[in-house]
Amino acid sequence: MIQKATTINQALDSAVPIRDPVKIYEAMRYSLIAGGKRVRPVLCLAACELVGGQESKALPAACAVEMIHTMSLIQDDLPCMDNDDLRRGKPTNHKVFGEDIAVLAGDALLAYAFEHVAVSTVGVSHGRIVRAIGELAKSIGAEGLVAGQVVDICSEGLTDVGLDRLEFIHVHKTAALLEAAVVLGAILGGGCDEDVEKLRKFAWYIGLLFQVVDDILDVTKSSKELGKTAGKDLVADKVTYPKLIGIEKSREFAEKLRSDSLELLQGFDPEKAAPLVALANYIAHRQN
Repeated sequence: MIQKATTINQALDSAVPIRDPVKIYEAMRYSLIAGGKRVRPVLCLAACELVGGQESKALPAACAVEMIHTMSLIQDDLPCMDNDDLRRGKPTNHKVFGEDIAVLAGDALLAYAFEHVAVSTVGVSHGRIVRAIGELAKSIGAEGLVAGQVVDICSEGLTDVGLDRLEFIHVHKTAALLEAAVVLGAILGGGCDEDVEKLRKFAWYIGLLFQVVDDILDVTKSSKELGKTAGKDLVADKVTYPKLIGIEKSREFAEKLRSDSLELLQGFDPEKAAPLVALANYIAHRQN
């Protein structure tokens, strides 16, 4: 994780240098280079190497996924969304640059993510690059991340939200981009359709796992421990797994998702699959 995250951080730093107009690049870099676990881009690189590809083939896509993830965090924190003051242990983007620049910084990161995949990916056929761009777009639009966010907003304060609706929110809002990261890595690494689909399912499990663990941490950890505002789901009256089924049942569900995800890696070379196994375990047992 540390080695891959260092590679990704260096690539992100190079991809988004300060240039004119300075203000927008400062705002983009403020959130993009602010740290974070880099789980999504690391998954992208690990999936690429699992199917026999070189890390370099998936590095621009890994950076693009992190740019889009960062955009989603900037938007999520806005006053019109979750109205949050803290992200990755620092004041949120709109608190530093204002709402107007924060929105534009998110827009710029979203647009540049696609440009970066299209322009900077080398050693991969055009057909695979186009396919990867299509996967990425689908994961964040009205069939992916946006769908999850909309249903999440519309569910606040409702008393009759069931597990199906909660799963829809988490699968679209969180798992979709994690899934895209893994699928992009597999496509750009030269994986066959069967491997791509097996890894898509693996990513679906760990994407949902990521959010179940997030729900648990929100009610069991402090803001200082998390690096973001704790207990905000409770304050916003949002539906979560602990709220619907309790903390213990949520932990049991998380463990089932972890073991189901690892089963899907059985047919791959154990040595090449080891990073993905470790990432699944890390997502399950993380403390922030």
